[in-house]
Amino acid sequence: MRCLVTGGAGFVGSNLTDALLARGDEVVVVDDLSTGRRENLDEALAGGARLVEQDIRDAGAVIALCREDPPEAIFHLAAQIDVRRSVADPAFDASVNVGGTANLLEAARLAGTGRFVFISTGGAIYGEGDGQQLPLDEKAAVEPLSPYGQSKFAAEGYVALYERVYGLSGISLRLGNVYGPRQDPLGEAGVVAIFCGRLREGSRPTVFGDGRQTRDYIYVGDVVAAILAAAETPGAAGAINVGTGREASVLELVEMLRALGPSEGFEPEFAPPRTGEVQRISIDPARARAELGWSAQTGLEEGLKLTLDSI
Repeated sequence: MRCLVTGGAGFVGSNLTDALLARGDEVVVVDDLSTGRRENLDEALAGGARLVEQDIRDAGAVIALCREDPPEAIFHLAAQIDVRRSVADPAFDASVNVGGTANLLEAARLAGTGRFVFISTGGAIYGEGDGQQLPLDEKAAVEPLSPYGQSKFAAEGYVALYERVYGLSGISLRLGNVYGPRQDPLGEAGVVAIFCGRLREGSRPTVFGDGRQTRDYIYVGDVVAAILAAAETPGAAGAINVGTGREASVLELVEMLRALGPSEGFEPEFAPPRTGEVQRISIDPARARAELGWSAQTGLEEGLKLTLDSI
């Protein structure tokens, strides 16, 4: 199958690209390398993938690329994912996450693409889970606390619009907090990658707020399996949660990592909470089990060890 993967030089995208190549698919990666890393694709490029350095906000370039070699499936992962940047510059966040998605959908329509898999967020789209019955399913109210969550929800609406109006088979996967090998431990990245990096270098982890905030942490290999299942299940549509349904706090992560590595000095340094972040969240994967035949297979402790070993 001919596949186009946007954001394919990133953390999740490069893992997905490897999986597509492993099953014999033809893969073109679109990435502007603003946050993605070319080295994440070293093996993929050696294995036959093609990298096109391109900004998804350039509608003409995106359409031309899809017309040149029409993809049978598009996996749309390219995004602005920095919550703090979305708060500081919501217009830029929307230009990438909403405008870029609209460009890809139009390109898919014109190219006759058979399946469009959009990667959304379950961690930011529902808003605050504290005081609600967790885990939240797809019928829960969408009440994001950041422009990032709002832009992802708006993009989901465009995916549904293109299916309703043009018959483009699409699905939106609302991911939990993904972690695993290739996640960048520098700058603002996933907390697991940052903590693993701190543990390896012998420094203390920074915990924002009181550390009791929870997330639904899901291993990248399980996420890739869900994305592949979504592509292969054309009857599934709308938004589907991809998570474990379990909460884990930031302080629990510290304790679990301390048990896996040199624990001396691995004590949290506390900092003020960050704007736009929720206190508690976990998402119900029941629909993914029922419609995609998918469920997470990697426990948190096992996934943390795999991540730590990869750094």
